[in-house]
Amino acid sequence: MEKTCIEFLDLLSSKEPVPGGGGACAYVGALGIALGSMVGNLTLGKKKYQYVEEDIKELLEKSESLKRELIALVDMDAEAFLPLSQAYGLPKNTKEEKAERESVLQNALIGACGVPLNIARCCGKAIELLEEYAAKGTRIAISDVGVGAHFANAALQGAKLNVLINTNLMNDENLKKVIESELNELVVKYTKKAHEICASVEKSIDG
Repeated sequence: MEKTCIEFLDLLSSKEPVPGGGGACAYVGALGIALGSMVGNLTLGKKKYQYVEEDIKELLEKSESLKRELIALVDMDAEAFLPLSQAYGLPKNTKEEKAERESVLQNALIGACGVPLNIARCCGKAIELLEEYAAKGTRIAISDVGVGAHFANAALQGAKLNVLINTNLMNDENLKKVIESELNELVVKYTKKAHEICASVEKSIDG
């Protein structure tokens, strides 16, 4: 995340193993909540919205914390993927090598699932905050709340795919079930909420 946007995109489009889809999801989620913060900052100090001033200040604090968490997850996703990438490269010529490779792979899958699942959780939090921005933020920038909700939802759906591609290879069926159950709850709840936010934004614009 210390790279420029152009450097990040160039790396993302290259054959380098990282960054990948998970890091991109975290970044898109951060963009989504950043748009909410923009609307919040545009709302502060406006006499018309004085009655929600304290609510907006609290929202902005939560949004800043969440944005930083998502930014950190960009790098964490890359760090979690490397052991998995290395596991795939281990030799599998003998029975012992195959067993060792499988053991390392299964351990690496846990970390590789954990980061995108956390990204999905953060995207859910972002959608919650964006819902409040949609209700209390200035109408002149309400479209940006909708854009933010679309971004957060897209990142959520992408994080889902990054979890599933790893749980699909898991041998531990109980752990797989726990991870996929939480993931499904997040996706069902927040996809619906994101669509509701976007619909309310469009209704507000139409007027």
